Amino acid sequence: MADRAQPADRAQGAGQTQAADRAQPADRALVVVPTYNERENLSRIVPRILAQGPAFHILVVDDASPDGTGEAAEALAAEHARVNALRRPGKLGLGTAYVDGFSWGLERSFDLFVSMDADLSHPPEMLPALVAGSSPSVGVVVGSRYLGGETRVVNWPVGRLLLSLFGSWYARTVTGLPVSDATGGFNVYSRKALESVDLGSIESSGYSFQIELKFRVWRTGLPVRELPIVFTERRSGESKMSKNILWEAVWRVWKLRLASLAGRL
Repeated sequence: MADRAQPADRAQGAGQTQAADRAQPADRALVVVPTYNERENLSRIVPRILAQGPAFHILVVDDASPDGTGEAAEALAAEHARVNALRRPGKLGLGTAYVDGFSWGLERSFDLFVSMDADLSHPPEMLPALVAGSSPSVGVVVGSRYLGGETRVVNWPVGRLLLSLFGSWYARTVTGLPVSDATGGFNVYSRKALESVDLGSIESSGYSFQIELKFRVWRTGLPVRELPIVFTERRSGESKMSKNILWEAVWRVWKLRLASLAGRL
């Protein structure tokens, strides 16, 4: 494992990346979209992602949605060459959905890997900018809601916003991860980053996956970069947030910190 750089070094590292090393339009990016009861949103988000250019491919990872999201994903895959569907036998969790999706893409030689919600809270029109900010030598580009002390969240209740802000602060404080939006789910990972971590060892099943994977990538020595996005609350469907997911995030960051100190990451 590479020596751990200080947070300031990591922040500057991405800025020092040579232009020739940046992601090029020819790089194939796999946008992994986990779903559970997102049939209505899926028909909206897929065309918007495809419209961002031929480099973008989609993998919908559906956890046996009772509303027929899996069937809708397969229909879209049959219609569009750049859309794929991976159907799983039950509700197995967000973290394993991304692990399965990223593993699927690694086997098919994709260059970049995007984590993205299906509920239209992450603007697909930001995909080209996030990909342009990546490169083989940048571990992860974080689409940040809170970069520079500004909050770019639309239509969230005050309580939910405060919980999210506290969650990112808590994760940063416990782990040392030098990003303002540690819990954000709109991220671009390089192939090198995913090959540098053991995806099979990731334990987070809920939203703490976003923290854990960023942390593991950062610990490899690859730079982490943040770019601003505007996050908009979902217009249809229901949030998957629960008390169990919140509690997992609370103790997971301490487990990551202790494992890191013990040299087990």
